[in-house]
Amino acid sequence: MEWSLQSLHNKNHMKEEQKNDLSHQRHMKKMWRAVYVLVAVAAVLGIYIYVSNIPPPKGMYDQFAQCIASSGATFYGAFWCPHCQQQKANFGDSVHFLPYVECSTPDASGQTQVCIDKGIKEYPTWYFANGASSTGVADMATLSKETGCPLPTSSS
Repeated sequence: MEWSLQSLHNKNHMKEEQKNDLSHQRHMKKMWRAVYVLVAVAAVLGIYIYVSNIPPPKGMYDQFAQCIASSGATFYGAFWCPHCQQQKANFGDSVHFLPYVECSTPDASGQTQVCIDKGIKEYPTWYFANGASSTGVADMATLSKETGCPLPTSSS
């Protein structure tokens, strides 16, 4: 009788171990699946960040930026403003054609009088000849719509 109770106990113990092993295997599968998903998401995000930071081809926005300047639009910003830096980066080497007004004092402790007089509170701020204004990084389509300037269709 003692032997059969011991045998039964051993069988139950083995079944418990098998259940625990199976549970552990399932847990490990789920964990690895989560790791693979996180790696895939990180890779996609990394590629997106890399591609979005590639500057446009040299001269691609020259005519567009010159047209914006001719339209009477004005871009107000500050050298220390990351959104202004992004707005400028969107134009690549054509940025020097933009009608840019620096609003920050050289020590970044205040605002220039022209921007105070204009009531600039956020950077970047665009004012357009049609009376409209825009704050934040303006996409190229918005700038095209507000200024009437055609977007470039190629890098030539």
